[in-house]
Amino acid sequence: MALLTNIAILMVLACISHQMMLGSSHRSRGHRGRGDRGQRKEKSGLSRVKPVRDKLVTKDGSQCTWTATDDDPSFLFINCIKGEMSFVCTYTARPALCLQYASNTVLYWKQITRALKKQNNLCHNETALVRAGMCKQAPKDAHFRLAGAKTKVTPSPYIPPPPNKAVKSCLPKNKKLAKEFCSDSWSSVCTFFSTMVNNYDC
Repeated sequence: MALLTNIAILMVLACISHQMMLGSSHRSRGHRGRGDRGQRKEKSGLSRVKPVRDKLVTKDGSQCTWTATDDDPSFLFINCIKGEMSFVCTYTARPALCLQYASNTVLYWKQITRALKKQNNLCHNETALVRAGMCKQAPKDAHFRLAGAKTKVTPSPYIPPPPNKAVKSCLPKNKKLAKEFCSDSWSSVCTFFSTMVNNYDC
């Protein structure tokens, strides 16, 4: 009887131990699953940070394209062409200092494009600030300021001047007319006046 009791107790203990092992295994899997999901979220968040691009024409007729890094600080790279001149420059800012920036980044960059269009001397004015309308009340460092610029002038292709046309002389014809209508003593005077009269017909 005592033997059966001992066997029953051992079986109960074995069942309890097995259940405890299963429970700890499920909990560890759950922790790993949540950790994997967190890592996936972090990776997906990093993948969303992509450069922002757009193009514009300034008030002075410069045709420009720009690319910006959507981080803190943010760098705005601009490439422009105007006639025979091309220039590139970099602006920098900290958009994160603008409270409205994080809520609508798409609108923010659209407003930056409009602000660039209004610049009278893009890439050449170190004191001008490029502001998004939604961030007018933000600190000064939140607005883009010129950090560096470079200008290149492309020379126009050389076009040789047209050759000079030979000037037709009217003197022989005028001398002949002078001899026909004037005496030898007046031939030089007649030639002079004949040249004046007939010069436009040569």
